[in-house]
Amino acid sequence: MPPNPQDPPARHPHHSDSAPPVAAGRRARISALDVIRGFALCGILLANVKPIANAGDVVLQLAPDDSPDWPGLFIDQRFFPIFSFLFGVGFSLLVDSAATRTTHPRRILLRRLLALLAIGLVHRFLLWEGDILTIYAVVGLLVLLPSTWLPRRAVAVLAAVLLIAPLLFSSGGVILVPGLFLLGSALTRYGVIARIEQSTRVPALLCLALVAGAVPAVWFQIQMQSADVIGRGFSLSLAVAGLLLAGAYVCGLLLLLRTRLRPALQAVFAPLGRMALTNYLSATLLVLATARLFGPPEGWHQTTVWVIAAAILAAQWLFSTLWLGRCRFGPVEWLWRWATWAERPPLLNSSKAVFK
Repeated sequence: MPPNPQDPPARHPHHSDSAPPVAAGRRARISALDVIRGFALCGILLANVKPIANAGDVVLQLAPDDSPDWPGLFIDQRFFPIFSFLFGVGFSLLVDSAATRTTHPRRILLRRLLALLAIGLVHRFLLWEGDILTIYAVVGLLVLLPSTWLPRRAVAVLAAVLLIAPLLFSSGGVILVPGLFLLGSALTRYGVIARIEQSTRVPALLCLALVAGAVPAVWFQIQMQSADVIGRGFSLSLAVAGLLLAGAYVCGLLLLLRTRLRPALQAVFAPLGRMALTNYLSATLLVLATARLFGPPEGWHQTTVWVIAAAILAAQWLFSTLWLGRCRFGPVEWLWRWATWAERPPLLNSSKAVFK
C-alpha cells in the first residue's frame, strides 16, 4: 500500500551510499530502456522460434556444419544478456520507487518476484519448458532481493565475480543471469542508468572496445563449429561473444538514439519494450499456433524462422501500439503491478491517478 502523503519519508534501502530517493509520485520513464528492451525482445523471439516449436523440448541440438550459421552468430546467446541486465536495472528502479511509497519496500519486491514466479510456472508447465521467467524469479529471490542490504560497491564486486567465475569454471548460459542482474542493479545504484542518454562519447568508446573484443571471440566460435568441436571451447566462445555483442548492441542503440533516427527507433521498439512481458508470453502462443503450418522445426530453413518471427512481431507491434494508445500498461504488466502493490492500479490513460 502507498504511504500516507503526511507520513515521514521512508528510509531508502540504499540510503547510505546512493543518490537521494526519487521524489514521491510518478517516476519519468527512461525511454532508451524501452527501446533497448523492445530490440532485445525481437532478438529473443528469433532465437526462440525453433525451440518453442520443437514440441516441448527446451532446445534443438546444434549440429556442426562446414559453414558458419551467420544469422546465428548475431542472434544466439546475444539477447538474453540484455534482458537479464535490464531486469536488474528495473529491480533497482523499483527499489527506489517502493522506498518513497512504503516503509517496507522489500515486501513490494518480494511480492513482485513471487508474482513473476507464478507467471513463469504457468508458462513453463502449460506452454513451454524453456521459460526464462521462472529462472528470473528464483534468481531474483536468491540474489537480487538480498543484494538490497549490501552497499553498492559490494554489489558491483559481486557482479564482476558472478560474471567472470562462470566463464572460468563453466561455459556461461543461464548461469550468467545472477551476474547480469547485479550488473544492472549496480549501474542503477551508481546513477549510470539515470544518465544513460546524456553522453555520446562514452557509449561510442565502449562500443568500439566491445566490438574489438567480440571479433576474436566470434572467430573462435566459428573455428570450433567448423572443426566439429561442440564442447566447452565452443560454449565458452559462444558465451563470451554473446556478452560482448550484447554490450555492443546496447551501446550502438544508445548512439543511434542520439541521432535523427531516434523517433523511428522509438516508434518501432518502444511499444514492444513497454509490453515486453505480455509480448514474451503471447509469442509462445503465436509460435505454437503458426508452427502447425510449417511442419517439424528441425527441417525449417532460416527464412522460415525469420518469416514467422517477423509476422509475430508485426502483430505484436500493432497490438502494443493500439493498446498503449489507450492504456498505461500492457495487460500482463497491469496484472503484475496489481500483484506487486496489492492494489489495483489505474489502467486507462485518461485516469488522473498516479501509480508507478
